[in-house]
Amino acid sequence: MATLVALKAAGLPQPSSAALMSPWADLTLAGASMAAKAAIDPELTREGLRRYAADYVAAADAADGRISPVFADLTGLPPLLIQVGSHEILLDDATRLAARAAAADVAVTLEVTPGVPHFFQAFASLLDEADAALTRAGAFLRAHLAATTEATNRNRL
Repeated sequence: MATLVALKAAGLPQPSSAALMSPWADLTLAGASMAAKAAIDPELTREGLRRYAADYVAAADAADGRISPVFADLTGLPPLLIQVGSHEILLDDATRLAARAAAADVAVTLEVTPGVPHFFQAFASLLDEADAALTRAGAFLRAHLAATTEATNRNRL
């Protein structure tokens, strides 16, 4: 997501769409799910993320939209698919990002899959939910790429 924000700031073209899986969009760690989901997230901890954030942010402000896209101006970004598990401490990052994107008139689809952990899509051979999520993400990206390609071809005529 930070790459999309950086592309926009640089005046560069956006991709046709983007699929975000369990996005970490708020390096201030302000989401309520940081505490609310701590006991059921088997992979991430607030303290672990705090250490990673310190390395990434350094002396900068973690609330800067270039660092934490949940605070960025998302106007003009491409359609987004955001997938997240309900057992993640990053759940609020995903839901807040989706709400911010929608408020900025970005086409956004939010999928919250119940009972699965952070980046559950990595378990595609083990979890039916992961297989289904990857299938949906692929269909989303293909549909937007096809629509963009078709529009580009029409404009060339």
